[in-house]
Amino acid sequence: MQKASWRTCSHTEELAIQHPADEKLQEKAWGAVVPLVEILRIFSEVRSSIKRSSGSLNKYPVFSHPASRARFAEILHFTLRFDELKMTNPAIQNDFSYYRRTLSRMRINNVPAEGENEVNNELANRMSLFYAEATPMLKTLSDATTKFVSENKNLPIENTTDCLSTMASVCRVMLETPEYRSRFTNEETGNGGRHNTL
Repeated sequence: MQKASWRTCSHTEELAIQHPADEKLQEKAWGAVVPLVEILRIFSEVRSSIKRSSGSLNKYPVFSHPASRARFAEILHFTLRFDELKMTNPAIQNDFSYYRRTLSRMRINNVPAEGENEVNNELANRMSLFYAEATPMLKTLSDATTKFVSENKNLPIENTTDCLSTMASVCRVMLETPEYRSRFTNEETGNGGRHNTL
């Protein structure tokens, strides 16, 4: 597992806020924040995908097959890494707030906004609610699992509880075993100092 980081443009945003009449600075800050918001939009679509898939699995005993358990483990791994990054980087919400404020100001002044087509006001509202959660992906995964179980009472509840119990047991063993714990530490500090980014 490698460390991840969020490439923020907060310094540029601060300068743009401090100097609202400087058009070049405004354009630079906007140009920096639009790609970041596109990344946030993509991850909010992952959330929507997780929510949708919970209802489409009703014919399959998802957690009873080893391959499904492995896929669920990958989703859980992604969920925890995403939420860790979100919790440790307030710049994510700050960048999105800057985007929304700037977009609103541009609309008031009838200035065309690059990237507005990708994140309209309705989508921005949904994204804002999603990123306001402390652990947005874990909440989504938890809600989707709960919905799946409640809507599929014909499936044995043991399939789901056994899978979740297995995941918890594996995590406990990994944390309690020094050899496994050291592997995670080595992987996080390795890779020549390179970092993954969202």
